[in-house]
Amino acid sequence: MRMETHLTTIASDLNGSAPRRINVIGTSGSGKSTFARRLADQLNLPYVEMDRLFWGANWIKSDDQKFLARVQAAVDEPTWVLDGNYTRTIPVKWAQVDLVIWLDYPFHTTMWQAIKRAVTRVWSKEELWPGTGNRETFRRTFLSRDSIIWWTLTTYGKVLAKYEAMLADPKFAEVRFVRLRSHAEAAAFIGRWKCLSAEKQP
Repeated sequence: MRMETHLTTIASDLNGSAPRRINVIGTSGSGKSTFARRLADQLNLPYVEMDRLFWGANWIKSDDQKFLARVQAAVDEPTWVLDGNYTRTIPVKWAQVDLVIWLDYPFHTTMWQAIKRAVTRVWSKEELWPGTGNRETFRRTFLSRDSIIWWTLTTYGKVLAKYEAMLADPKFAEVRFVRLRSHAEAAAFIGRWKCLSAEKQP
């Protein structure tokens, strides 16, 4: 997988345009949704949350046939910022992707964000995806193996190893890939697209 760190290089590869099909990946708690929404807003692209495609009402998981069909329908659109991992969907979601952005923050940052998000959701009782009735509860968040906190704690290292292996896999050599390791890098990434857009204005 080819590493891209300079936005001017990416823009040059895309004939001077911003990427139009983007997948934001990273371990649970890395802030994928927040970053993806901001990027989608900056580039004026539709935002697609993979969790919303996967989870049904009452926390029912979609089977692979339905889930993959929903992902395929999403990426069949001409533009999108896709937020989520789901490794089994890579053959679908990366078939025409312009750019994959990996939020690879330190463990302490990721864990703090996961805990903060979990507590906020339990306190606010917000419905996570409209029409599903799915809300985080104290039991699910702190006393369940489905806890986002437990999931982050036990999968952080596995996700890191998985994506680092993908970087070295010739199968993904043509995928443009950016690895952001801090909030500062993430903010700068979005900010630079704004600057590049301004430079193109007459």
